[in-house]
Amino acid sequence: MKPLRSFNKDRVGAGVLILAGAAVVAQGLSYRMGALTRMGAGFIPVVLGTLLMLVGVAIGVTAEQGDFGTAESLPTEWRGWLCVLGGVVGFVVFGVYGGLVPATFLSVFIAAMGDRTNSIRDAVLLAVGVTVTGVLIFVYGLSMTFPLFTWG
Repeated sequence: MKPLRSFNKDRVGAGVLILAGAAVVAQGLSYRMGALTRMGAGFIPVVLGTLLMLVGVAIGVTAEQGDFGTAESLPTEWRGWLCVLGGVVGFVVFGVYGGLVPATFLSVFIAAMGDRTNSIRDAVLLAVGVTVTGVLIFVYGLSMTFPLFTWG
């Protein structure tokens, strides 16, 4: 049997992004949209879902032809998977028990360690940058009520 040559991991990823974006848009449309000056609960999910679909389309259009039918073409990167999932779990746990600053820092740091080319120094610098940016945008820019620290 001839392997499927029109699909490769980039095209599969693009399809997943498009489907996930469509699901987010569909769910977001069930909420009130509002306007740019007074956004409703569905505004941000619809915008982010649309952007996710556009990224999926861009990846799908620029994907190169490749084999999808062999096991060697899709190796599993367990370190990356575990670190990204660990970052999400870390954000949830530390968001509840530590606040926005430790949750963001640890989430980004753990996820960044999933890339074998990142050093601890690079992961720390990235986590500090994302944490500072997140605090500036969400706490000071958007006045969100997520506490910065919630220790004991």
